[in-house]
Amino acid sequence: MSTEVFLDTNVLLYAVDDRDIGKRDRARLWLAACWQARCGRVSTQVLNEFYANVRKKFTSALSAGDARAEVRRYQHWRPWVIDHPTIEAAWAVESRYGINYWDALVVAAAQQQGCTLLLSEDLQHDQQIDGVRIVNPFVVGPELLDAVA
Repeated sequence: MSTEVFLDTNVLLYAVDDRDIGKRDRARLWLAACWQARCGRVSTQVLNEFYANVRKKFTSALSAGDARAEVRRYQHWRPWVIDHPTIEAAWAVESRYGINYWDALVVAAAQQQGCTLLLSEDLQHDQQIDGVRIVNPFVVGPELLDAVA
């Protein structure tokens, strides 16, 4: 599989959130598909947001040790380190597409890693931003990977 898939923080968070079973299960399907295909990608921003939120956002929040273990697992996805060229790319995306800076930074990190898909519910589903297709993982399932491969 040559399709690299960048996952936004919300996908990682829903995978451990028992409040919405449907989204939890869909997020887990996407994660399993990305692990199996070895195509999942994230950034240091995503991992930091995940760690901060997974410890406090849910009634069944993860302990610090469990949250750290999850972040360590995602290190296998070669997280993109946010650097100055990524920030410049994010500013360009922010200006051209009118999206907030944090989302633009996610798009820029996906671009830097050569990802063709970005899984996020925070951006417009099926929007194309400079070669990256935004996909809402709660609208489309991981069978999409077979269609774009």
